[in-house]
Parts: sequence; C-alpha cells; structure tokens
Amino acid sequence: MSASGGTKAIVAALAANLAIAASKFVAFVFSGSSSMLAESVHSLADSGNQGLLLLGGKKARREATPQHPFGYGRERYIYAFLVSIVLFSVGGMFALYEGYEKIKDPHEIEAWYWPVGVLVFAIVAEAFSFRTAIKESNELRGKRSWKDFVRTAKAPELPVVLLEDLGALVGLVLALVGVSLALVTGNGVWDGIGTLCIGVLLILIAVVLAAETKSLLLGEAAGLDEVDRIKESLVDGTTVTGIIHMRTLHLGPEELLVAAKIAVQHDETAAQVAAAIDAAEERIRAAVPIARVIYLEPDILRTAR
Repeated sequence: MSASGGTKAIVAALAANLAIAASKFVAFVFSGSSSMLAESVHSLADSGNQGLLLLGGKKARREATPQHPFGYGRERYIYAFLVSIVLFSVGGMFALYEGYEKIKDPHEIEAWYWPVGVLVFAIVAEAFSFRTAIKESNELRGKRSWKDFVRTAKAPELPVVLLEDLGALVGLVLALVGVSLALVTGNGVWDGIGTLCIGVLLILIAVVLAAETKSLLLGEAAGLDEVDRIKESLVDGTTVTGIIHMRTLHLGPEELLVAAKIAVQHDETAAQVAAAIDAAEERIRAAVPIARVIYLEPDILRTAR
C-alpha cells in the first residue's frame, strides 16, 4: 500500500483499538455497564476493520492476470465497503440491542472507577489515533474542506480511519455522559440511553462510509484538476489539434485509465500519427503519473461533428 493509503494511520488506529477494547471489556466485567460492553464491541469491530483495510491493501498489490487484466486495485474499495458493513452490523446493531436491554432491565453500575478510568484512557488513546489520521490526511487534503476530502478521496483508507476515529471519540463522550448520569442519579437507564446513542452514531457513520465506497466501486473519474492536466497534455498544436471526447476511470486509488478520441491533421502519415500518440502518452504520464493505462484513438475533426 502506498503512502496515500494511510498505512501509518491504520496501524496507529489498530494498536489503539486493541488496547482500548481490552480495557473496556475489563471495565464491563467489573462494573456491569452496558455502555462499556457496547464500546468494547465497537473497539473490537474497529480493530477488525483496520485489519480488513490492511488486507485489502496487500491484495491490491497483486499483478494483473489474463482474467483480471486491469489488476486488483479495486480490492481496496471492496474491503473498505466491508468495513461499513461490519461497523453497521457488529458495532451499531449490537449497541442498539444492548441499550434496549439495559433500559428494559436497568441496574446500578458497580465499581464506578473502572468505567470512568477506562473511558478517560480510551479518549486519550483515540485522540492520539485521530491526530495521526488528521496529520496524514492533511498531506493529501490540500485546500479541500474535510467534507470534500471524505467525499472525493480516491484512496478509501484515510476517510475510513478518520470517520471511525471521530465516531469513536464521540461515542466515548456519549458513554462517559451515560455512565456519569447513571452514577449521579443511581438510575441505570441513563447507561442504556448512552448505549443507544452510540448505536445510532455508529449506524450513521456506517451509512456514510457505505455511500462513499459504493461510488468508488461503481467507478469514479479523475478529479477535475487531473482532467484539466490531461487535456492540456494531450494537445500539442501540431499533429494532435484537439480532443473530440475523453473518459477517465479509476482502476484503483493509484491507477487511472484514460481513453480519448483525438483530432489529428488530415494530411499526416500513419507513422507521424503513431509518433504523436506515443508523445501524447508520455506527456500525460508526466503530468498525471497515476495515468498508467492510456488508449488514444486518432480521428479527423469535422466541423459538423
């Protein structure tokens, strides 16, 4: 996986979530807090998600085969989509179920210092993971807003980790509020309400991730800036005089397909046109290095067309 795949952010999130999941489960055993159980399952699901992202990055590096001539770059999109399913089913639905059960049969939280201490530790660990994801994302985000970055990023790993870490931090705050209210009032229903809020939050994040990765799976074009650079590189003003039409498609986060019908001079020889196409391909790859698969069809531009 290349640097843009956010490997450092994924590993940081994986390490944080494994430690947090263990501490939350210990806190649940000693306190009986449903929020802690929901949060421990949430962190365990997040750990599995980071494992899926790393596995997807490894599988995407396989060489192209006759059966898959464009390679396996989209494996990263598939595994990112699986993350949204895991987050929805394992994290969100379990939290909703556990919250409902706690509200239906509330009981006081025992050994309050366990859940409170673990939640404070988890917030610190998740903040470190979130900071790492933000730092790596800023290197790619440029001047885009965070919303635009999540919606337009072609490498799915960093948006997934960002949303997971953000959801984890908000979920921890919700759990802390629920546990605190349950301790202050002596009513375990607040713990169940906090658990329900965590479930709703996880489901919302899962829906956003599913929508974005679905778009990548369907096939997205190059960014507007990349399209402009490709168009500028194609036309040389001598043999290649214009672009009749052009299509781009991401075969993976770092592999772009470019197909275009280009206008050439009507009196050029076949050898001259072939040389012009080779030169155009070199210019495109120099301007947009991820444009690795290029198909150019020469044609004569007619005014009527």
